[in-house]
Amino acid sequence: MRDYYNVKINLPGGIASPGYLKDILTAAWHANVRKVRFGSRQQLLMSVFYEDMRFLEKDLKKSGIFYEMNTDRQPNIVSSYCGEEVFRTGQWLNANEYHSVLDTFDYDPALKINISDSNQSFTPFFTGNLNFISSPEPHFWYLYVRNKQTNTVYKWNDLVYTNEIGRLAKVIEDCMLSGDHCEEESLYDLVKKKIRYVSQPASSDLELPSFSLPYYEGFNRYESRTWLGLYRRDELFPIEFLLDVCALCLKTRIGEICITPWKSLVIKGIEDHHRTDWSNILGKHNINVRHAANELAWQTEDHNEDGASLKNDLIHYFDKHDMRTFGLCFGIQTKAKSEVFGSVLIKKRPLLRMGELAMFHVYDIYYTENFNPNSRTQLLFEKGLYKIHVAAQLEKLCRRFNNQRSREHFKVAPPETDDAKLAIKIVALIYQCPDCLTVYDPEYGDAAQNIAPGTAFEDLPETYCCPTCDASKTEMTATELNKSTLSELPVS
Repeated sequence: MRDYYNVKINLPGGIASPGYLKDILTAAWHANVRKVRFGSRQQLLMSVFYEDMRFLEKDLKKSGIFYEMNTDRQPNIVSSYCGEEVFRTGQWLNANEYHSVLDTFDYDPALKINISDSNQSFTPFFTGNLNFISSPEPHFWYLYVRNKQTNTVYKWNDLVYTNEIGRLAKVIEDCMLSGDHCEEESLYDLVKKKIRYVSQPASSDLELPSFSLPYYEGFNRYESRTWLGLYRRDELFPIEFLLDVCALCLKTRIGEICITPWKSLVIKGIEDHHRTDWSNILGKHNINVRHAANELAWQTEDHNEDGASLKNDLIHYFDKHDMRTFGLCFGIQTKAKSEVFGSVLIKKRPLLRMGELAMFHVYDIYYTENFNPNSRTQLLFEKGLYKIHVAAQLEKLCRRFNNQRSREHFKVAPPETDDAKLAIKIVALIYQCPDCLTVYDPEYGDAAQNIAPGTAFEDLPETYCCPTCDASKTEMTATELNKSTLSELPVS
């Protein structure tokens, strides 16, 4: 088997001009690369065999295109620009504002930097080390800092002005990478001594928007034009197809191609009279643009066939069992220090090692607080699962999420009364399974398990379980049941 290099080319903010992308793809084609992929940080990725690498290096250097081989010392700047206009929320942040921020970076960051609209749920907020998020104050941004290889995020004391972001980020990065000033207060004090920048106090905290992943594939109307979302099940895009995409963008005066954190493309501004041309390109290369929504809501690590294989197995299970996953997104983490974005996280970990080699693996399932993928609080759902059991446990967690959402939105109307009746409120405790909503009511017991009526929940054996889905007694939650009655009152 021949050796190969993993090549990464940053596309700051997930924005690529068709001409620039065409130059990269042409160089890759000359190096015998036939397919490329896009990463979770909106970068371009390709695998190049070692004997062909010299051709790619020559062409990229000739075009002045920066690249890295088998490293990620300079992570790409991530932004939510890919959803601007097509998933607009009406806030002050627009295309020009994103470009103003990106123009302030006159260096290649060594830390991960995210630029996010606070009112969207399409791109992650906190997967960077420096996370700039739009505030309610026009042209000012929150900054949330996360030290490398940690899960702790803290808010910067100031809101940062748009045109100061790149300059401030450089100073913060230098201080953080020096290793001496990584604590919250000491870092802030040191930075304030080194730089003066336009700001205002960050008096309030960021409010996370509720999560709802928009359907981002296919032809979709917005305003008087159309945008096109492109997703590939294996994450691989044929270079011949992408070269045709670039050529049509140049022909129809579309100046930007957007890369999303979901490893897909978004092309905005398609005029109605060019819609047929785009359909013809899709047909020419046999590109499908209507995958199921539950297939799109997944994040896997870059260059990771193990995670991609597990994802495909789980999607097949979801389809077979007709599972409802609306409102959730899933991340698969197979490496301890990698970062994926999701409201449900499947983490692979070694159980048995032989020296440095892992001989056997199990899987842990976590979900984020309120099932919001931008929450940094991860709650354990199941631990130490064999791979064959992961799908069934995910189905159980999805039921819990759907039941929780139903309870939050379901309101019971008060009983009707008239002048001759009075509602008497009698409250009793029942115990409900969080997964299937089956109830144990002490008044009635559980005849199927030989539990007599009047048996208190505390007196049930420790082996008692939900009669429907076998959830354990310890998982069942106490819930108030209103057993109101109507009593007749004398009419005066």
